[in-house]
Amino acid sequence: MLLFWNIRWDFVCILCVQLHVIYYVRAIWPSPNSSNVKLLGIFENVSSSSESAELYIHSQAMFKSAVILSQEYNITIEDKYIEWHSIETVGHGIETLRDTCKVLSISNVAGIVGPGLSSEAHVIASFAKIIGIPAISYSATDPDLSDRSDYPNFYRTIPSDKMAAKAIVKLFERFHWKSCILIYQNDAFGMGSNKIITDEFNKNNLTVRGSIIFSISTHHMQEDFHKYLLESESRIVILWIQSNYIPVVLKEALKYDVVGPEFIWILSSSISLDSFDRSYGKLIGLLTVEPVAGISVSASINATLLDAAYKVWQKYESETFPVSSKVHSYALFAFDTTWLLAQSLQKLCSTIKTNSSSSSSSSSSSPSSSSCLSFNELSFCFDRRFSQSDLLLNTINQIEFLGVSGPVKFDSNDLTDRVNGSYYYVQNLQSFTNGLHFVPVLKYGSSNDWTPIEQTNTILWPGNSSKIPNDHPMITGKILHITVFESMPFTMITDYINEYGYNEQKIIGFIPDLIELLEKRMGFHACIHKAPSNQTYSGLIEAVARGDYDTVFGDVRVTAARKESTAFSHAIFYNSLRVITRRTPDIDMDFFYC
Repeated sequence: MLLFWNIRWDFVCILCVQLHVIYYVRAIWPSPNSSNVKLLGIFENVSSSSESAELYIHSQAMFKSAVILSQEYNITIEDKYIEWHSIETVGHGIETLRDTCKVLSISNVAGIVGPGLSSEAHVIASFAKIIGIPAISYSATDPDLSDRSDYPNFYRTIPSDKMAAKAIVKLFERFHWKSCILIYQNDAFGMGSNKIITDEFNKNNLTVRGSIIFSISTHHMQEDFHKYLLESESRIVILWIQSNYIPVVLKEALKYDVVGPEFIWILSSSISLDSFDRSYGKLIGLLTVEPVAGISVSASINATLLDAAYKVWQKYESETFPVSSKVHSYALFAFDTTWLLAQSLQKLCSTIKTNSSSSSSSSSSSPSSSSCLSFNELSFCFDRRFSQSDLLLNTINQIEFLGVSGPVKFDSNDLTDRVNGSYYYVQNLQSFTNGLHFVPVLKYGSSNDWTPIEQTNTILWPGNSSKIPNDHPMITGKILHITVFESMPFTMITDYINEYGYNEQKIIGFIPDLIELLEKRMGFHACIHKAPSNQTYSGLIEAVARGDYDTVFGDVRVTAARKESTAFSHAIFYNSLRVITRRTPDIDMDFFYC
C-alpha cells in the first residue's frame, strides 16, 4: 500500500512539473514566421537602468499584443495575417539603420513602429521616405520631426515637445514664475527641446537665464553646473533629458546641494529612486511634466481594446506585466501606432480591391489581379520601393479611431503630429511613511491649461512647504557679509562702554540704519565689516567679484568695466556740489561769463 501511494505521489509530481514546463513554454510569444506581411518594431534599450528597461519591455509587449489582437480581430491583408519583426537599439542612428536594412532585405515590411529616440527617428524617417513605407514613432518628441515637407512618411502618436513647451509656459504662468535654467542633452532630442522651450518662453515674456549641456557620451555637464546654478538669477531648473540620465544629474545636484529647498527642479520624466541614498530627502518637491495616455488624466480611451491588449500581454509574458496602472504611457502609444498601421493596411487593400473589381466590371477583359502590397524585389534595402506608398499615406491621414491612448487622427496638413489626444500631467515627489513617491497633481489636455487631477492631491514644495516658491534667489535666513566705508554722516565709528564695562566700537549712521531696516524686512542677518583705510575702490570691487564680500554700501562710481564683474543698485542717496552766495534777486549771476 505504501508503494502504491509513493507511485501516485511520483506521478503527481511529474504531472506538476510537466504542467509547470508547459506554462512557461506557453509564455513565449508566437513565432512570426507564417506570413509575408510584416511590421517592424524598433525599441530602444540604451542602458540597464530600470527606466530604460521598463520602457523597452512595456512598449515591445504592447506592440506584439497589438499585432496578435489584429489577428484575433481578423484584420487580414490579402487573406494573410500581419506579423512582426523587432529590433533592439542602443541610441546610434546609423546602427539602427543598419539593423533596419537587414530586416527589410529579407521581409516585406509594410510599416515601422518606432524608433523611440529622436536621434534615431531622424535617420529612419529619412530612410522611410526613400523606400516609401510609413514610420510611426511612439516616443520621439523632437519638434523638428513635425515638418511634413522634410519627413513625409513620418508620423507619431506621442505629442511633440512643442506641445510640452506650451504646457510648461502655462505651468509658469500658473505659479507666477518668470525665468528658468535649462539643462538638455547634446542630441536631436535635447537640442530640439532647448530651442522650442526658449522660443515659447520668449513669446510669452518669460526668460531662459541660461542653458547647460549634458553630454550623453561622458555623462557630465559641459559647464561647472553647480556654480552656474548658484550664480544664476533663477531658481527653477528644467531638466529635459532622457529618463535614464536623470539620476546622474540629480545625484550631482545632491552632491553640491543645489536642490531643495532653494531650487525647484522640473523633470521631463519620473524616475525610480532605488539607486539614491538617504540624502534624497532634499528631492522632495520635484515636479515632472510628462506626456501621458488619456487614461492617466481621465480622458476618453478605448477601454475594451486596452483590456484585450493587457490579456494578450499577460497570456504570453505574464512575468513582465505590472499592475495596469503602472504600464508606461509610451507602451500605449506603441499599441496605437501598431493598430493604426494595421487598420490602414487593411483599408488600403480593401480600397484597391474594390477599385480593381469596379475597373474589371466596366471592361470586357477578364479581371486583373492587383496586389496591395507590392514591392520591387531588389535585395539591397535602399533600392526597395513600396509601390502603394502614396495611397497608404493618404489612408493613414483618413483613419480615425478611439485608441488605448485616446483619440487618434492625422491629416494631410504640414505636420506629422496627431490632431488630438495629446495629454500631459505633472507629478510631484512627496514623502510618505514608506519613502518618496511621485504623485500626479495636475493635468493638461484639450483645455490647453492645467487643472487639478484631484482636489486632495496638493503640491508639496521643496522643504516640505505648502507655499509656492519664488523663481529667484531669496536671502531670508542667510548671513550677508557687508562692507562699508567710514564717511560722515553715512557711516561713523563711535566708542562706547558695553554692559561688562569694556570699551568697544560701534558702527552708526545712515548706512547701518538702512542695513538694519533691510534686515527686518528681508529676513537676512548682516555681518558688517569696515573697509580698511588703505582699501581702494577697485580692490573692493574685485573682492566682491571673488566672493570675499556679499555686498558693499558706499559711494562707488559705476563704470562699464566694473559692471562686467559686479551688479550695482540704484543710488540710495543723491548728492551734488553747488556755489552758494548771498541772495541778490536783482542780479543775474553767471560765473562762467568772461
